[in-house]
Amino acid sequence: MSLKLPQGMTISGAIQPGFDAILTPEALAFVADLHRTFEGRRQELLAARVERTARLDAGERPDFLASTAHIRAGDWKVAPLPEALACRRVEITGPVDAKMVINAFNSGADSYMTDFEDSNAPKWENQIQGQINLAAAIRRTLTLESNGKSYKLNDRIATLQVRPRGWHLDEKHVLVDGQRVSGGIFDFGLFLFHNAKEQIARGAGPFFYLPKMESHLEARLWNDLFVRAQDKLGLPQGTIKATVLIETILAAFEMDEILYELREHSAGLNAGRWDYIFSCIKKFKVDTDFCLAERSKVTMTSPFMRAYALLLLKTCHKRGAPAIGGMSALIPIKNDPEKNAIAMQGIINDKKRDATDGYDGGWVAHPGLVEPAMKEFLAVLGDKPNQWEKQRPDVAVTSAQLLDFQPETPITEAGLRYNINVGIHYLGAWLAGNGCVPIHNLMEDAATAEISRSQVWQWIRSPKGVLDDGRKVTAAMVRPLVAEELAKIKATPAVGEFDRAAQIFEKMSTDEAFAEFLTLPLYEESTF
Repeated sequence: MSLKLPQGMTISGAIQPGFDAILTPEALAFVADLHRTFEGRRQELLAARVERTARLDAGERPDFLASTAHIRAGDWKVAPLPEALACRRVEITGPVDAKMVINAFNSGADSYMTDFEDSNAPKWENQIQGQINLAAAIRRTLTLESNGKSYKLNDRIATLQVRPRGWHLDEKHVLVDGQRVSGGIFDFGLFLFHNAKEQIARGAGPFFYLPKMESHLEARLWNDLFVRAQDKLGLPQGTIKATVLIETILAAFEMDEILYELREHSAGLNAGRWDYIFSCIKKFKVDTDFCLAERSKVTMTSPFMRAYALLLLKTCHKRGAPAIGGMSALIPIKNDPEKNAIAMQGIINDKKRDATDGYDGGWVAHPGLVEPAMKEFLAVLGDKPNQWEKQRPDVAVTSAQLLDFQPETPITEAGLRYNINVGIHYLGAWLAGNGCVPIHNLMEDAATAEISRSQVWQWIRSPKGVLDDGRKVTAAMVRPLVAEELAKIKATPAVGEFDRAAQIFEKMSTDEAFAEFLTLPLYEESTF
């Protein structure tokens, strides 16, 4: 099947039956216009990230910006939100395959964030079929027959929000004037073009989640993109609403500014905890005073995480914006009532803390967690849709508190092995096209794999990377453990390209250079 392409555009991805309904000449011309207008600025901002990283590696410490103090001190609020975004007590997230889309819409959650990014391996087929699935779901025509089961949408479904890829990711199958298109512009542009007017007619959308930002200037780029997109499609300005994931340590110092840049389009902020932890490791990877304990010990009650969560809450409510809590990775555990009870209690504790603090909602990764999470928010909110009025004047977070990286211990052999095992298992599944994987009773995506490999890399190099039995973590220690954990994974029914995943994990953990993102070199070498 061939497509009629706009001038200057080439597409190398296979055009399967049905793809032409998404890759229309008009939609692709819209994407090409957004690319030509904003790609230069995207590249400038990505270059600025590299420069900032070099300064951090040289010892600079982030702080609240002096140049934007007037914004933090100003008396302003984001634009009023539509009714469809007023109540977001429980949001479910997941990739864009048809089964997940239907189950998430039907889950009983208030909102569903469908994900073209971290929980979705960016195979060409995944990206385009995901667009087809969402377009059908919005029009209530999406159905699925699988393993003898029939799936269809309920009469009442969750409010849809869409997460396109972050600024750092390309769509390698689409070139405009010889340049790759931004993955985020591609995902956003196709979805908006095909669905915005249909969503407006149905009273809920178009709404987005924006990932991986490191500065308010990156938020400004999204805002300018929204303005142009709305103008090109004849949508009233302010129609698009977007929630920003605060999932980098640098963005934590610019939360007011990010809301300000998007104030006509803002739907608040989300505490994206797993990528946030990874960001802290990545940005301070060469600091000999920085060394976090193994992943299971770094929780939302850790000092730097607690400071971040409370600052986000206070900032949002001060500006009339929703504050949404992040993801607990726990999932229901079948056939083991004792472990399941522990997991459910973990979910309850996590959502109870968020609701009590003042958050308006929180994330879950599995339909079976919607009800227990909802109970905790209802216990605090009652019949109110949110608690925007909870201003938290008692919270006064300093830059030192955001940088109070504790705990540093313990680091155990079991924790080291766990990181290696999860990293190989996830990478193997990702290479096979699956970006959302249950591993050891947790729902893992790219963020948790990033924590796994970056911790091992940092423990090897930090003088504090010492096991609780006194042994220093070294590359020589890690290499045989990689082989042992690979053998364990291959002895299970798991599906994935695990031999290649083990090679990649070992190289990325022991190389002298630190790879900025795990998925970037994988995407380049993959046959996706």
